[in-house]
Amino acid sequence: MAYESLGELQNACRHHDIFEAVLESDCVDRGVTREQSLTQMRALYGAIRRSKEGYDPALRSHSGMVGGDGAKMREYVAKGKTICGEYIGGVIAQAIEMGESNACMKCIVAAPTAGSCGVLPAVLLPYQRRENLPDETMVKAMYVAGVIGQVIASNASIAGAAGGCQAEIGTASAMGAAALCYLAGGNAEAVCHAATLAIKSMLGLVCDPIAGLVEVPCVKRNAAGAMIAMSSADMALAGIRSAVPPDEVILAMREVGEKMDVSLKETGIGGIAGTPFGQKIAEQMNLEEED
Repeated sequence: MAYESLGELQNACRHHDIFEAVLESDCVDRGVTREQSLTQMRALYGAIRRSKEGYDPALRSHSGMVGGDGAKMREYVAKGKTICGEYIGGVIAQAIEMGESNACMKCIVAAPTAGSCGVLPAVLLPYQRRENLPDETMVKAMYVAGVIGQVIASNASIAGAAGGCQAEIGTASAMGAAALCYLAGGNAEAVCHAATLAIKSMLGLVCDPIAGLVEVPCVKRNAAGAMIAMSSADMALAGIRSAVPPDEVILAMREVGEKMDVSLKETGIGGIAGTPFGQKIAEQMNLEEED
């Protein structure tokens, strides 16, 4: 997936389906056959499916801060009294469950990172169930999500330590928005703008995990990222376009990340990590390590 910009991607898709354009690029870039590329992506989507099934609500992270909330959300949805409705409630639950599985050292798929692993599964799995789509269709959407992540990684960052959480969950949200837009029939232009609208909505999000652990506030932010992905996809499908060109938004994302204070980039110093509670947890974790 060697596209350097979303503009280049759109140009490549003038006469090709975006999935086919990305698949062909991946084969050329990595020197693999079409079937080899597809086999690898099928394995990734299969891992996402297995990760969902492997969620254990009884597990707690080493710090004790994370675990069981996904099950609480599922139970709440089952009562039929959610503000957002059953479908969106399920998306929220899925995002939390996957984030908790990561914090509890279960198998997850980094998409694009472990800390943002809940967004893509949360938007893809419920949509597949609702629309009764085959796995092969979802694999195609994974390519679309992947190329968005690749372009962002090439031009900005997908690491919280370098660009804040906008680089992690922001990118995941953009990937999810693009995948959903594609699944719902959006063309390459709509897909790129869906991703762009998501990035703009997450711009400036800091990375401030308590004690440097990918737990609080990371897990719940996955649910927020999934919501933004869904709204961004729907806006793009409605014909709404970003006033600022997609590639310029990605460059703005890089600029914001570069200007962000180091305390707000995965150091466990500022933001939520810098609260009295956050510092107390960090001190407790340090004492445990010393013992």
